[in-house]
Amino acid sequence: MIYLILFIEFFKIGMFSFGGGLAMLPLMQEVVFKYSWLTEGEFLDVIAISQVTPGPIAINTATFVGHKVGG
Repeated sequence: MIYLILFIEFFKIGMFSFGGGLAMLPLMQEVVFKYSWLTEGEFLDVIAISQVTPGPIAINTATFVGHKVGG
């Protein structure tokens, strides 16, 4: 069930946000805190790691959140 919730929430973020990966981060933060998937410190760590790794920031952040929540 957690995989379906992850998919739906990140699909909505990707579908309705404009401006690139950095514009998606506040929406991701809202969803992550709404479901209590990560703490504020963990989310900041995820953002920092996403900026360092190659690739789009939004995709890296979604991947790290999904890995942390879903395993």
